Amino acid sequence: MSEDAIKYKNYVIPRDRKYAETHEWIKITEGNKARLGISDYAQKKLKSVVYVDKPEVGKEFSKGDLITTVESVKAIGEVFAPVRCKVLGFNEELDENPSLINQDPYEKGWIVEIEVLDLNELNSLLDAERYVNEVIKKEE
Repeated sequence: MSEDAIKYKNYVIPRDRKYAETHEWIKITEGNKARLGISDYAQKKLKSVVYVDKPEVGKEFSKGDLITTVESVKAIGEVFAPVRCKVLGFNEELDENPSLINQDPYEKGWIVEIEVLDLNELNSLLDAERYVNEVIKKEE
């Protein structure tokens, strides 16, 4: 993982992506393609992830729509679209090893690959500093 990250308490929040208030992260991989997952904070709150529901590939979502769910021994976490997007693919490794979300939420534990339908919507998301200060610190 990149050294360019905020470490707050026992959470690591990389600066190379944007965050939603609902704890999703999004990282552009090229052009308007991106990967989407849940933050270190979110996976630690869920605890041991045991199952990830496979979303429908090719389906379009509006900002705030439920894309999929992540089940843990403690709870079910919802993964919402942080921007208008189309699901291009699912991290198939999560079928065999859903705990990748706990082990490496930002690299191996990504959940879906998406096409961002309006790149301007990324401007409405939080950078790492704002995510820590406006979301995590308020929830604790």
